[in-house]
Amino acid sequence: MKRNDVIIKLHRALLIVCGLALFAVIALPIWRIELDAAQYPEGLELLIYSYKLDGQVDIINGLNHYIGMRTLHADDFIEFTVLPYIIGAYGLAFIAVGAVGRRKLVNMLFVAFLLFGIVAMVDFWMWEYDYGHHLDPNAPIKVPGMAYQPPLIGFKQLLNFGAFSIPAVGGWIFVVCGVLLAYCVFAEWRLAKNSLKS
Repeated sequence: MKRNDVIIKLHRALLIVCGLALFAVIALPIWRIELDAAQYPEGLELLIYSYKLDGQVDIINGLNHYIGMRTLHADDFIEFTVLPYIIGAYGLAFIAVGAVGRRKLVNMLFVAFLLFGIVAMVDFWMWEYDYGHHLDPNAPIKVPGMAYQPPLIGFKQLLNFGAFSIPAVGGWIFVVCGVLLAYCVFAEWRLAKNSLKS
């Protein structure tokens, strides 16, 4: 192994800590969607884990029935059967790359993690689009031209409900791990560039 291909100890430690943190994500909520309306002053919350849905799912399903949205069931999503394993694989990858400490592997991990993040967000948007647009034509409440797709991130008004979508604890851990990985890639690139000059 070439000496200039070995990353510094700080970056190796950061990658290993990120890998351990990703294992925690499996058991933590990754995303949350909050619904606020006058009749629910305390709000309603849908929590999305890597393997299940939680929060006031039954109440939200009851409300969705009136506007023709399909009910939410974890069994309907193949993502919940594979996502814990994918997250675990990335956790192992972060730890392995940190242990081996090669710059090339860090770059490869960054590309793979970035692609996973993009694919995950596109899949989530498609899931929201499907549930918000494919409505039961016999629903008790029908508003011509109205769709009920929640926002991917941020706030959106849906009839008398305000929907707020944002990462939960697990999602923020993902973001932090991605930022730290990007930092390691950039910092190692700077170190390699400076070593060539000297």
